[in-house]
Amino acid sequence: MSEANITRIELDGKEIIIIGTAHVSKHSAEQVKQVIEDERPDSVCIELDEQRYKSIVDGNQWRDMDIFKVIKEKKASLLLINLAISSFQKRIAKQFGINSGQEMIQGIESAKELGANLVLADRNIQVTFSRIWSGIGLMGKANLLTQIIASIFSNETITEEELEKMKSQDTISSILEEFTVAFPKLKVPLIDERDQYLAQKIKEAPGERIVAVVGAAHVPGIKEQIQKDHDLASLSQRPPKSKIPKIIGWSIPAIIIATILYTFLTNPSAGIEQTISWILWNGSLSAIGTALAWGHPLAIVTAFMAAPITSLNPLIAAGWFAGITQAYIRKPSVADFENLTEDVFSLKGFWNNKVTRILLIIVFANIGSSIGTFIGGADVIRLFIENL
Repeated sequence: MSEANITRIELDGKEIIIIGTAHVSKHSAEQVKQVIEDERPDSVCIELDEQRYKSIVDGNQWRDMDIFKVIKEKKASLLLINLAISSFQKRIAKQFGINSGQEMIQGIESAKELGANLVLADRNIQVTFSRIWSGIGLMGKANLLTQIIASIFSNETITEEELEKMKSQDTISSILEEFTVAFPKLKVPLIDERDQYLAQKIKEAPGERIVAVVGAAHVPGIKEQIQKDHDLASLSQRPPKSKIPKIIGWSIPAIIIATILYTFLTNPSAGIEQTISWILWNGSLSAIGTALAWGHPLAIVTAFMAAPITSLNPLIAAGWFAGITQAYIRKPSVADFENLTEDVFSLKGFWNNKVTRILLIIVFANIGSSIGTFIGGADVIRLFIENL
């Protein structure tokens, strides 16, 4: 058996065999199978978390998704990220005839055949994205979402050189590579912290002989970090939310409401004018956003009615109401969920799929409402000053 890409570590009476795999390589899957058969480990660790593991073993992951639950739990953006990753993987598969993550699937199958413990060794992807999200600021968030959406619509082919480079990365790192250049601090939650998490999970795996299947990019970090102890609970914590956005989020509505109420007391006609301005700017722009996403007329009306109210409460958003209305009227079929990762390859498919249509309505309605809040708020202040 070739020892290429294999690292052996003796630690606390355990023999740990780390296979540094390429996530887009047929050879890696073959090597995983051979190593597990030859070594017959007590445990097999794979670079997956519970969510990604389920997406691999359950081919019906999209079909079984509850779109109403996604909206109510405010996970529309996470779904968009998952779609981007899935689309990215399928684009590679189509171009090169390679199934991304095949080595992880092989690790799962070989562990089951051998009767070895299967250890999901990677950190929850939502925690990783949460820690990334908290460290990039407002402009960074806008940039990241733009890049993710652009990656969905991109039809660019991947060169052989880029493919070889990707073989030393995991899928998440591949998608966010350019972004980490602009935001070097992202390397900490994206790579360094995951190296620590993987290392701790691997050395805690039951048994005396452990085989770990991880991306080649993580091997150097794991070799270094496995000699240290790491607090998995600390690494799994979502970063505390800053109070500043919450303060701003509540301050703006408070100022708007106070301004309108004061104007009503001193000049009722001006107060009515302020109220109409607030309703029209918020409602109209949110409705326009919904219409641009080809929302149902009732979803457009819902956006118009909800935006002036939701703009005064940071805990709710007009897009959620418009999205739920659209979902009730144009409920996605099983086929829409099953075709999700195929439909996002084209602009036509993205617009025609009822699931992605709902996501677009949520995003566009919220963007329209946000713009309406600033314009409507400015007009309320203008009318207030004119009537002092």
